Amino acid sequence: MKAVSHKIMSLVMAFVVLFSTLSFTINMHYCGDTLVETAVFNKAKGCGMDMANPSTEGCTITKKDCCKNEQSVVDGQDELHLGFDKISIEQQVFIASFVYTYINLFESLDTNTSSYEDYKPPLVRKQLFKLDETYLI
Repeated sequence: MKAVSHKIMSLVMAFVVLFSTLSFTINMHYCGDTLVETAVFNKAKGCGMDMANPSTEGCTITKKDCCKNEQSVVDGQDELHLGFDKISIEQQVFIASFVYTYINLFESLDTNTSSYEDYKPPLVRKQLFKLDETYLI
């Protein structure tokens, strides 16, 4: 039981470290105020309503594009630095008591011991329940 719980805890901690250092990009494409497409790790394709850029040689009027792309970057942690030199006395006491109780939490008995094995049962001279029986006729 203790070995299984240690393996599970180490697997959970490995995933915590993995996901805390992972960084990724989310691309979103909006048509007007409506979210049309979301893409993770690559560029959003769009809705197909992008305006073509006309030549502006003789034209002074330009229309505003209704579509827009937004990019959101989620940065992971770059450095994993554990600073144990800044732990106070209260934190040290808490950590020591937590580790002590966690280790003793999973102690189990290796064998089932019975305290009655060393003692013999008492000798029965008379069967007392037969002496005190009463019969209704």
